[in-house]
Amino acid sequence: MESDRPPVYPETARRRGQQGRVLLQVNVSANGTPLGVTVAQSSGIASLDDAALRAVEQWRFVPATRGGTAVPAVAEVPVRFRLTN
Repeated sequence: MESDRPPVYPETARRRGQQGRVLLQVNVSANGTPLGVTVAQSSGIASLDDAALRAVEQWRFVPATRGGTAVPAVAEVPVRFRLTN
């Protein structure tokens, strides 16, 4: 997988000291663009989930291949939000 940019940490979550992990399910086209991104497992914090969704919707993926030909596939993408000192 290739990602262009990591998610932007929501400022309200940062101020509140909120951290978490979001697991996204991504339907990836044969050309590597996300066709649909959904939350498979929430972080429990809506702003983190939303930030992860928005970021991954912009990513480009290396498509899956079958017999040397690119094919659509489903990928699970974990996104971790962690505050560092």
